[in-house]
Amino acid sequence: MELRTHPFMSYRGRPNWPPRWVWLGGKKNERPTGEVGVLKEVSRYSLLSSDGLTLVIEYNESAYMGLLLFDDFGFCRKIHDLLKTLRDRPIAEIGSLDI
Repeated sequence: MELRTHPFMSYRGRPNWPPRWVWLGGKKNERPTGEVGVLKEVSRYSLLSSDGLTLVIEYNESAYMGLLLFDDFGFCRKIHDLLKTLRDRPIAEIGSLDI
């Protein structure tokens, strides 16, 4: 099953992939949506009752951050470990991985 459609890639019953991208800086804020850019960083993120990951991508000479929240702590940890090995890969390619 592709990462983008895996049932655990969700938070409160809603799919979490791809995240919404927020401009961090760079050439220009192009307000990208969807599976764009190249993964540069992955970090763990905890917010009260949920677990998540922050992703940083590079897209057209700018940096963007996205947040993935998960209901399943164990699955979040597995995705974190997987994404750490996939830095410098396109987000669209990551979304199509069979997990």
